[in-house]
Amino acid sequence: MARLTLAFVFVIGLFFQALFFQAMAQETGNGESADRSSTGGAQTLEDILKRQRGEMIDDSFRRSATGDPDTAAGIASQLGTLGGASDPELWRALRYGSADITVSSGGEVATVLMQDGGMRWLNWRQGPLAKWGGYLLLATLALLILFYLIRGRIRIDGKKTGRTITRFETVERFGHWLLAGSFILLGITGLITLFGRSALIPLIGKDAFATLAIGSKWIHNNVSWAFMLALIMVFVMWIVHNLPDRTDLNWLAKGGGLFKKGVHPPAKKFNAGQKLIFWSVILLGVSVSASGLSLLFPFELPMFAATFDTLNATGVPQLIGLGELRSELAPHEEMQYAQLWHAIIAFLMMAIVIAHIYIGSVGMEGAFDAMGSGEVEEQWAREHHSLWVDEVKSAKGRKAAAGKPAPAE
Repeated sequence: MARLTLAFVFVIGLFFQALFFQAMAQETGNGESADRSSTGGAQTLEDILKRQRGEMIDDSFRRSATGDPDTAAGIASQLGTLGGASDPELWRALRYGSADITVSSGGEVATVLMQDGGMRWLNWRQGPLAKWGGYLLLATLALLILFYLIRGRIRIDGKKTGRTITRFETVERFGHWLLAGSFILLGITGLITLFGRSALIPLIGKDAFATLAIGSKWIHNNVSWAFMLALIMVFVMWIVHNLPDRTDLNWLAKGGGLFKKGVHPPAKKFNAGQKLIFWSVILLGVSVSASGLSLLFPFELPMFAATFDTLNATGVPQLIGLGELRSELAPHEEMQYAQLWHAIIAFLMMAIVIAHIYIGSVGMEGAFDAMGSGEVEEQWAREHHSLWVDEVKSAKGRKAAAGKPAPAE
């Protein structure tokens, strides 16, 4: 059931990513056809002004105007053209990817001489992506600081027993720290790649940044394998403990006791908040890994063309007014869409992980011990995971009883 749920949510994620990028890529304006009778069908002054203002225009009148060899004048005509397509029409066909190009080497990528979406991708990457992604991280930090100032550190309310209980085994802690360490490296190197030109070059200069950028790229590409391995490890080890149950509703209703001192809703090994983090990391981690693999192997593992084609077959894009999603994408476009999606998901994960780090360190007394030594104070465990403590105690009791010799008859 959990795997079916995971697959369902992942497909939903692909659906929304398809709609997001297709809507971003469409240049349909407000859907109204402009009157170009005065220009003989060519672009108008309003088209030029809209493009200068960065507004979308309907460029179908240019996209299809790539000439027709069958309309060429006869070879004996003194004023006839040499063919049915002029130089501007040829360049237009190259721009929109409709020119018939043959190359002797380089494969499919070499046939793309002009890629029209490159500037749109660059502007979106340097503008909304960097802007709102940065705001998200800053807002997350600000909210956590505000929460700390208001609530303070969540202390152990009861009297400490001096006894400990094993919270996580060595292999569990290894999987966690492998995931955490690799993600932190990936996050830092990804931010260097995105913000380096605007934030670091003015501080350290171009030469130093060039060395840093090359190193960051190498680290990012290679550490990604450790991240994916750790993602599989924690999924296999902890999925059985992260399935939803009725205790989660009570935990959520009481805010997990995070907002009020002395409130400790019962929970199993993982409470509802930890389950939400677990599934967020798993689902977003799968998505960011898929887009990362697509970036590493753009010609072998394209994501978006197949996704758009599948969505077209469902009829959903047409139903909501997007029309047929374009399913023929150049490798360059695949990489651009994959990079944007990769960064968006990474920003969401970083915000979630920052909150997780806060709770697991300065935000809650005794929480770090769970992943530090693996042993936690028994009173802490009873306050935050009472049902799990009962299970552990019961299991130890049964094991001890089974090990005792049978009474003499």
